Amino acid sequence: MNILVTGGAGYVGSHVVEELLKTGQHKVVVLDNLQKGHRESLLGGEFIEGDLADTNLLDEIFTKYGIEAVVHMAADSLVGESVEHPDKYFNNNVTNGLNLLNAMVRHDARYIVFSSTAAVYGEPIETPITEDHPQVPTNPYGESKLFFEKIMARYDKAYGLKHISLRYFNAAGASPSGAIGEDHRPESHLIPIIIQVALGIRDKVIIFGTDYDTPDGTCVRDYIHVTDLATAHVLALDALADGAESNVYNLGNGEGFSVREVIDMVEKVVGKPIARSEGARRAGDPAVLVASSHRIMKELGWQPKYHDLETIVQTAWDWHRRHPQGFGA
Repeated sequence: MNILVTGGAGYVGSHVVEELLKTGQHKVVVLDNLQKGHRESLLGGEFIEGDLADTNLLDEIFTKYGIEAVVHMAADSLVGESVEHPDKYFNNNVTNGLNLLNAMVRHDARYIVFSSTAAVYGEPIETPITEDHPQVPTNPYGESKLFFEKIMARYDKAYGLKHISLRYFNAAGASPSGAIGEDHRPESHLIPIIIQVALGIRDKVIIFGTDYDTPDGTCVRDYIHVTDLATAHVLALDALADGAESNVYNLGNGEGFSVREVIDMVEKVVGKPIARSEGARRAGDPAVLVASSHRIMKELGWQPKYHDLETIVQTAWDWHRRHPQGFGA
């Protein structure tokens, strides 16, 4: 298929592009405004620098490349920023997403795989979290993703536009190929922050909250390797092309690791102590977030290959130690 990957120069997006190219079955076109993505992260395909707000550009892309399916990952994704600037999140994640859906309808593109988030669930009332868990997001970021899921359901009924939403938990690690990894600016994810301490880029890692109702008092999160995440997108596209109905799936490991456990694992992998300090809880941090991915395993045959924490950290360390300043350094 001819596939448009929006936000394809980002962390998850570049790994999705890598997995799509590996199949040898798809022509991949990447649209990214490079506000957060990196041109250097793309291992192939056709790259177009641009924004979903540009509806004329979207029409040009769909016409020129005969786009049949979309993997939609272009979005703003910082929870705190979304609280401070909800307008930015609704404009980019909802309004610009509508531009994309309308272009798909105009040009008869039939399938979309959507990068959603565990933030649609809000505060968990049970774990592991299944797809049927109540969706009560607590911030505009989660709301924007849930709004778009609901919009896609309406477009399915009205226009036959089939979709699969993939609700990510904590993406982590780097491609086992060593070619691409995680480069956020500023960095907000735990594993690369700890690695930056190991590399001398940061003085220490701060543990936000040590009095949670967890085995060691720190937050527990579900970490999924970014390549396993990427392969799920390929499976979702294949399923839609084979006639699958619209659906939603969680993507996680089904196992949680505490902040202390993650720091200890980085220490083990890098072979040096990690300076740490304890701070107060951050507002809105649930004690435990762990996914049930049983549905996608059963229905699409997805099986994570890099599910243990040591492998996730090792791939991240292998990339960061060769790219301490990220892409283009």
